[in-house]
Amino acid sequence: MAIPQSTHGHHIVYGALNDYLTGEELPDTDDERVRQQMARLLVEERGYKKEELEPRLAIETRFNAIFVRSVIDLTVRIEGKRLFILRYGPGSLVTREKSTVAAARILEPDYRIPFGVVTNGRDAEFLETGRGVVLATGMEAIPDRIRAGVLRKEAVFEPYRDPGLREKAMRILNTFDLEVCCRGNSCKLP
Repeated sequence: MAIPQSTHGHHIVYGALNDYLTGEELPDTDDERVRQQMARLLVEERGYKKEELEPRLAIETRFNAIFVRSVIDLTVRIEGKRLFILRYGPGSLVTREKSTVAAARILEPDYRIPFGVVTNGRDAEFLETGRGVVLATGMEAIPDRIRAGVLRKEAVFEPYRDPGLREKAMRILNTFDLEVCCRGNSCKLP
């Protein structure tokens, strides 16, 4: 096991690792290791092509002078359409449902991304983003590539352009994704 090279806030940084999908060098943290495992799971076990996965897309919000950058860990694009997003976070899944649904509703400017996945690396929920409901639970709920192809044909990629609804989703992201370390400061990785 690697000896931690630095600690920053509550993140232990072991050094650097290369992103499984892009080869980009990233800080090697416990959370990043789980994110890399999720990318490997989708490609090696669930049958997705690396090119169908978009890592680390972001939505930036600012309300009440508070800037938040919400990162979407993985976005799955099937036949030219973003079908679902996957967001990782340790701990309880239910606490991430609202922000995942909000992100899926506004990430793509032309339509609401129909599905979302929240996972802590050991458990998962598959969400329908129109109604914001959980469709399935457990790691097996994350669709494999064959199921994603079926979902792509059945899904409705409806516009989500109402300015009031978009602002509400952005406010949810701004509130739920604000990281505050135990010392009261925003968490920043080196």
